[in-house]
Amino acid sequence: MALIDWIVLVGTIAGIIIYGIWKTRHVNTTQSYLQGDHDLKWWSIGLSIMATQASAITFLSTPGQAYEDGMGFAQFYFGLPLAMVILSVFVLPIYYKLKVYTAYEYLEGRFNLATRTFTAILFLISRGLAAGLTIFAPAIIISTILGWQLNLTILILGAGVTLYTVSGGTKAVSVTQFHQMVIILAGMFVAAIVLVYKLPENVGFTDAVRFAGSMNKLQVVDFSWDLSNRYTFWSGMIGGVFLFLSYFGTDQSQVQRYLSGKTLTESRLGLMFNGLLKVPMQFLILFVGILVFVFFQFNKSPLHFNEGNTNAIKKNDSYALQYEALNKEHETLFERKKEVIHQYISQLKTGDEKMIAAGKAQVNQVMKEEKELRVEAGTLIKKALPAASIKDTDYVFITFIRDFLPVGIVGLLLAVIFSASMSSTSSELNSLATTTVIDIYKRSFIKDQTDQHYLFVSKAFTLLWGAIAVVFALSARLFENLIQAVNIVGSLFYGTILGIFLVGFFMKAVKGQAVFIAAIATELIILLLFYLNETGTPISFGGKEMVVNIGYLWLNLIGCSLVMIVSFILNKILVPASKKL
Repeated sequence: MALIDWIVLVGTIAGIIIYGIWKTRHVNTTQSYLQGDHDLKWWSIGLSIMATQASAITFLSTPGQAYEDGMGFAQFYFGLPLAMVILSVFVLPIYYKLKVYTAYEYLEGRFNLATRTFTAILFLISRGLAAGLTIFAPAIIISTILGWQLNLTILILGAGVTLYTVSGGTKAVSVTQFHQMVIILAGMFVAAIVLVYKLPENVGFTDAVRFAGSMNKLQVVDFSWDLSNRYTFWSGMIGGVFLFLSYFGTDQSQVQRYLSGKTLTESRLGLMFNGLLKVPMQFLILFVGILVFVFFQFNKSPLHFNEGNTNAIKKNDSYALQYEALNKEHETLFERKKEVIHQYISQLKTGDEKMIAAGKAQVNQVMKEEKELRVEAGTLIKKALPAASIKDTDYVFITFIRDFLPVGIVGLLLAVIFSASMSSTSSELNSLATTTVIDIYKRSFIKDQTDQHYLFVSKAFTLLWGAIAVVFALSARLFENLIQAVNIVGSLFYGTILGIFLVGFFMKAVKGQAVFIAAIATELIILLLFYLNETGTPISFGGKEMVVNIGYLWLNLIGCSLVMIVSFILNKILVPASKKL
């Protein structure tokens, strides 16, 4: 990496950290540390909410997702604007009226301490795991570009972001996220411009879009009711709405952002701003991935994008020659593919359907051969390195940044990914510490201590959660795609959490014992469904064996619905019985 890239990267990151520390130098109370000073304007709230959700994974893994599967992932966000409207109308007024530190405080008054504690624990598990993934994502970049060992990189990054969060708490998170989000949006826009500029002279932007569309990369909406399909219009508008209601309405990492607002109106506007801007931003990031796909049709891509794996196999005497032979075959195939695609783009301009169909068949054939070579290379890597993950889509965008961006822009794009990592991870660690202190430690263990004691404990728990996140980050390579991994982890818990809150908000007759039992039973069912889906283990039903095949977004709807239905039934059984005693 060139000196100017280092200057851009280090200068950007150091500037954000110094600014955050300087702005929070007077934070010396537990309330300021955990909740801020309630002085944020709506645009700061909106960008802070976006920055919390838009981790480095978003900018690292999403382009790879589009490169592999096209724009269909955008359907995941279709339910977001509707979820923001519902939360602004029904949920925010309750939180502001109660003046809570955390979302889970409400549950004790509505139900009981057991329900509050159980829900807080579900949040701690899900967000603690997700925090590990947000550390792992930028670690991939540094280890790939600088040649550092991945586990060492994870430890260094985890320690850095943890210490940064400990310094200023929620105030440090909020005051820096505005600047981080500006850098992120600017960087992705620059990446899109560079990709278009680097297309071959005889291939314009329109040609690139037309080609991507003919390869089914631009198909955004799928109206099928196939529950096994992870991304459809219905999974986004139904399962996605439930996921976003739970994430933005009950996940402390988000609730903590808008509870720092100056007024209820500012917080509402911040949520709506997030709902309106988030979907176009995701389209931009996915479209960058589409442009990367087109770019690598005319510029030779690696046979396998994970350079760590390729470097390792090249040093293995038993498999190095076989891999090199595949690599040479790939180089030859690339030249043929490039020629075929150039011809196909010319054919697309003619409008001759027969000619276009023949050209597309040739392109599909050469891409099929390329895919087979990549699969063969992955199989070889797995033989040589049994512990390695051969899923390499998370490394696609890194490869483009490292090998093809001009000097200076590399540093900017790395600053984008580091800014995203800092903003999301710091938010998560801060919210984890807040929930641990307020809902567990102070409520159930040490109730009457000085404010300085709770301030010290808050910082200590931030350190602890940072360590836990690092441990999980060390195993994150087991996932096939990071952006999916984060959402899968959330979907395992968010449905149950949302169901508890919806019962609290809208089913006033249901009491604490019923919802507590329903929540535990539901979470066990969700984990079982996920296990059966992932392993393909058949279950016996009515004398027949059935295989569970459900896209993970539907787990949010199933979990939420089960909590509400089961708690209603249990309440009918338990409440009359208690009245007779």
